[in-house]
Amino acid sequence: MIGSFQFYSVRIAFAAVLVCSFAFAFGSAETSAKSGCAFQSDPGAAPAGDLERLFNEGQASLQRGDLGTAESDFRKVLAANPQVAGAWANLGVIAMRRKQWNNALELLRKAEKLAPNVAGVRLNIGLVYFRQEEFRSAIPPFESVLRDAPGAAQPRYLLGLCYFFSERYAEAASTLEPLWDSESNNLSYLYVVGIAAGRAKRADLESKALIRLVEVGGDTPEFHLLMGKADLNRHEPEKALAELQQAEEADSSLPFLHFNLGLAYLGMSKYDEARSEFLKDTAIEPDLAWNYDELGWLYSRQHDEAKAEQYFREALQRDPHVASSQFGLGEIYQRQGKFSQALAALDAAEKLAPDSRNVHYVRGRILMHLGRTEEAKKEFAESQRLLDAGMARDDQISSGMKSGTRPTPNPELMKEPQ
Repeated sequence: MIGSFQFYSVRIAFAAVLVCSFAFAFGSAETSAKSGCAFQSDPGAAPAGDLERLFNEGQASLQRGDLGTAESDFRKVLAANPQVAGAWANLGVIAMRRKQWNNALELLRKAEKLAPNVAGVRLNIGLVYFRQEEFRSAIPPFESVLRDAPGAAQPRYLLGLCYFFSERYAEAASTLEPLWDSESNNLSYLYVVGIAAGRAKRADLESKALIRLVEVGGDTPEFHLLMGKADLNRHEPEKALAELQQAEEADSSLPFLHFNLGLAYLGMSKYDEARSEFLKDTAIEPDLAWNYDELGWLYSRQHDEAKAEQYFREALQRDPHVASSQFGLGEIYQRQGKFSQALAALDAAEKLAPDSRNVHYVRGRILMHLGRTEEAKKEFAESQRLLDAGMARDDQISSGMKSGTRPTPNPELMKEPQ
């Protein structure tokens, strides 16, 4: 049953939406800024016509991907008139392209203050949070956009995913269901809707999604990949391997296939085969942090701490939100007696995985070594509280793969809303 699929953190890449202060149209991942902004300049500054020309030139550069020239033009506009919301918004887009998330948020907030009624600015604010996997923070801006444009597909899809990742399954199902006509050929959409419906006890929608998933998937490698993923999430690696090998026979270069094959072999304790598959996937998807995270844990298991540290750092270089890599570094430094470095890594892991019993427990041990006894006691107490309350998310992060309950990542579900 699709409703029994377990689902964990997903990395979904969405392009920044390009907006202007007074105009925005939904429908694509990038929407060009319009020139209908207010370009009144301060007395003695460049004429309004020159500012509009500068803005349009910056817009053209941004569309070409020439971020440096675009940034220069927009800053010239703002030097003459800091009230042009579209220039602030597009500087925010540039920061998003550069993955400078804090800077992007600051710039977009300035645009929002100047143009609070522009849905595109709020959509980008939501995307900044989304790209950092801060799904709960992304919900309010996406909700506000959808209120303004209830028929818009992109913010609806994004909001539904945020509800889903926040485990608000009933809201995820009800938000995503209206997209059925446009998305029911999208395997990832069907997979997510089916899980959300199952968790929300909506048997009708769950069954509908499962039937359609089989109809659309057929015997395609993408379908076998998703079915293998479902088996992995049910902790049935042998079944997963059979499905994934069928996918490999059809398309051995399918993105994320070798990653999932690595997970299947890992679940069967075939570590050499797992390592080989993760390395194969790095050649296909060199920026996928989870490959390096898994390699880090494999080498940590074999007590090759130098290699483990190398791969954990490579994972974090690609995605600083991988809590298990921060945790892995903390364990390495703890074993090496580098308690200050260990604490820094555990602090980062705790921010990313606050409900992990293991993080709190190991952080408590490190604090004890540093002589911070009272703080350590609080960490041990929190670890026990989470365990007693059944809240510990040790399926999200565990100690060096020892419990076998770390999550099955799902990067293959990276789909942009259409």
